[in-house]
Amino acid sequence: MRPRHVEAHRIEHAGWLRAAVLGANDGLISTASLLLGVSAAGGDARALLVAGGAGLVAGAFSMAAGEYVSVSSQADAEAADLARERRELADDPAAELRELAMLQQARGLPTALALQVAQALTAHDALDAHARDELGITAQARARPLQAALASAAAFASGAALPLLVCVAVPEAQLRVLLPLGSFALLVSLGALAAQLGGAPRLRAALRMGLWGGLAMAGTWAAGALFGAAG
Repeated sequence: MRPRHVEAHRIEHAGWLRAAVLGANDGLISTASLLLGVSAAGGDARALLVAGGAGLVAGAFSMAAGEYVSVSSQADAEAADLARERRELADDPAAELRELAMLQQARGLPTALALQVAQALTAHDALDAHARDELGITAQARARPLQAALASAAAFASGAALPLLVCVAVPEAQLRVLLPLGSFALLVSLGALAAQLGGAPRLRAALRMGLWGGLAMAGTWAAGALFGAAG
């Protein structure tokens, strides 16, 4: 027997990769910016750790809640569409068969072959065929609210923990210099890693992440310095 031909496509990981990178990026930028703002306002190392720890917990729970609500809405919409499709299959299976055959024709199959394919798919699993070809719903892409919430919270927490580790590892006297430098280096590295996992150019992704993250951190530092001076 010939060995099975297996192809690995990076697009298969696009969904979870995007969510993981966004979560870690949000955690890193928001926590680093928060720490820089507190530092610019005159906070010591203890104040930075308290603020950063609170920001990590609050951000992780916020991300989880937002993702759960969002993906739950998607799951509800999918369930409603599937219920409607199930009713249509029960009420008028002939019309649904013709619709499925037309979908195969739209993909380039001849009329007779399209009908044969539609009949075979219907005999195997009519609802699954219509969910995939008509609604674009597959088992791999189905909305999973709890899974999405946990993954989002974990990604945010992992990104937020990085600048906190800098605060722990760096002497307090050097913190105001090394914290922004370390956070920026981590941000650029995250952008490059995400690009490598996705097969995209690393330099462009790293520069893009560094630019927008640097602007966020600089803006928060300026706000902290302003409020610190006012206080």
